[in-house]
Amino acid sequence: MLFVTNRFPTQSIRTRVGRNFTFDLRNNAASNSVFFCEKGDGEAHTEIGSQAFLQRLKDSSYRQILIYLHGFNTLPEKIFEQTAALQKLCNGEKEKEVLVVPLIWPCDNDLGVVGDYWDDQRSADLSGVSFARVLGKFLKWRTQDEGQEDVPPCLKRINMLSHSMGNRVLRQTLVESHRHDLPHGIPMIFRNTFMAAADVVNETLHKGEPGELISHASRNVVVYHASDDLALRASKAVNLKNGVASRRLGHTGPEDMDEVPRNIYEVDCDNVNLKYDMPDGHNYFGYGQTVGEPGLIFKHMFQSMETGRVFPGDPEKRSFVLKTD
Repeated sequence: MLFVTNRFPTQSIRTRVGRNFTFDLRNNAASNSVFFCEKGDGEAHTEIGSQAFLQRLKDSSYRQILIYLHGFNTLPEKIFEQTAALQKLCNGEKEKEVLVVPLIWPCDNDLGVVGDYWDDQRSADLSGVSFARVLGKFLKWRTQDEGQEDVPPCLKRINMLSHSMGNRVLRQTLVESHRHDLPHGIPMIFRNTFMAAADVVNETLHKGEPGELISHASRNVVVYHASDDLALRASKAVNLKNGVASRRLGHTGPEDMDEVPRNIYEVDCDNVNLKYDMPDGHNYFGYGQTVGEPGLIFKHMFQSMETGRVFPGDPEKRSFVLKTD
């Protein structure tokens, strides 16, 4: 499994291709450096460098890539488990179609969910600076072979799945890219961006708001939300205590669908989220009611990746309520 991270290693922060890479789990600060790695056994991984990493993606027999940005309060071992589960589901739908690659940003998990929340928000914002560099490398990777007759272009389609506070990381990554590297606009790099249980304010995708850049970077943006997501209720309570009154995107979907770009869609998951993830109803984008079997949200994501259409049967539809299995 390939992965990218801005978590500090126990080794030096200086990149050295081929060296061992071990996460320093005592340090949840966001590093300005990013590390392109391959997962190893246990806690021992290998840093392979950005060039080899991107070449491995290009040479892969998979047709598409799904970048996975995890939520808060999640350590690397759990992220690897989630990624492996997503990869298994993708392979079950169609072999060699979608390769899942996680971006691992620094979370804490030693003080409980509420105690860690603000530390993880700060790490999410600071990670945007680091991952803007990763985005730049991906953009260069997509175009560097153009005009070279002896080097075929990279035709991989790239999709994004951002969960919970990972959506804050995604938004800040695009904000930093626009501010420092792409002042004339963000190009469309993602075929689909799936925002699951997004822990950001529900106006963030409105025109003129920072999250509008997500729509610029994507052909389609799909917001999966559920009003009884208990993890986001805790998030809302913490934000209210600190003076942030807006509802969360993962609870309601966009505040006003008339105020967001036309390539943004919403899917109401109220009927299935608690059935898929008891008791929180927050991690509902993978398995269904039976572990190992895909849920309706995953099936919808995979269909969107295959077809490039969110609702292929009705191109004008922008909102949908998922029914139970």
